[in-house]
Amino acid sequence: MQTMKMAAPLLLASLVLSGCAVQKPSWPTCAAIGGGTGALLGALDDSKSAAWGGVGLAAIAGGYCWFYADSDGDGVLDRHDQCPDTPKGQLVDATGCPVIVPVVPAPVPPPAPLPAQERIVIHNLLFAVDSAKLSPKDMLILDEAASRLRNEATSTRLVITGHTDNTGAEVYNQKLSERRAQAVADYLIQVGIPRASIVHVGGMGEARPIADNSTHEGRLYNRRVEIDVQR
Repeated sequence: MQTMKMAAPLLLASLVLSGCAVQKPSWPTCAAIGGGTGALLGALDDSKSAAWGGVGLAAIAGGYCWFYADSDGDGVLDRHDQCPDTPKGQLVDATGCPVIVPVVPAPVPPPAPLPAQERIVIHNLLFAVDSAKLSPKDMLILDEAASRLRNEATSTRLVITGHTDNTGAEVYNQKLSERRAQAVADYLIQVGIPRASIVHVGGMGEARPIADNSTHEGRLYNRRVEIDVQR
């Protein structure tokens, strides 16, 4: 019976410390306390003192495990942890709850600077022979150019030049190229390009072909309007 009385506190201390070792990350310290407990109790001759000493040390060990416990290993003690089951490796705040890191979008690079000078060549204006009249299809093509030019600074200057193929007399083609350039300028103004931005409207007649005038396709390609953009 006396042996059982002496063994009871030892068993209690073992249970407390083993529970601490299994459930808490501070098990090395608890194990050290358990080892010290065993050594101290073994050194006591008085079984009654040993019993009470075992109970006291078991209480100290249990209290240590509770006080310094961090069950989820997030660096916040359980007694302060308001979110005790955060996943391993989760960044937490002082209360032990996950920190939501805002997603910062990558900065949008600034647009590339526009060239100081640019030539917009509108090849597919389907001017009929001996005509400066814009077709509905021509207007759709010019709308695309106008959408770009409307976003330009007010300081942008436009030079519009018309060209023809070599059908007809050279003098006549000169006048025709000027009429075609003016038709384009008038339409751009109509769709919102400031009149003040158009600083010159002229024609080069048949003097500057960019394709072979001996073919139908070449002549069609030469009937064009060029818009020089000066920034």
